Amino acid sequence: MMGLLTYDGFEADFDDRLLAHLHVVIVQKLRRGESFSMTWRESNDGGGGRSSLWLHPSIPLHFKFLGSKPPTLNREWLATLTLSSNSSQGLVVTPEPEPTLVPMTPQPARSSSSASSARA
Repeated sequence: MMGLLTYDGFEADFDDRLLAHLHVVIVQKLRRGESFSMTWRESNDGGGGRSSLWLHPSIPLHFKFLGSKPPTLNREWLATLTLSSNSSQGLVVTPEPEPTLVPMTPQPARSSSSASSARA
């Protein structure tokens, strides 16, 4: 589902999931009174290229989500976007990273004798 970010009369379509992550990062920055740029790649359907905005706390910003339920947020993606927003380039919209898979370490099987002695 495509959501909408409206800023000073400018409108940009973003996937609801991406927009939810941008909402968290942008609101954090604006709440602290910080101005910053945000840059993203336009879809080929929209002519391609890049777009960039200068975000300032005094200019109204509206997030419109088309989905009725908020998505689960990806902490790794939030961290990447936040780090980017604090750089000299400003917030650069990047695709969601693949989840980091941590191999599970097999646990040694407990013998029934150690289990009975633990109960005693």
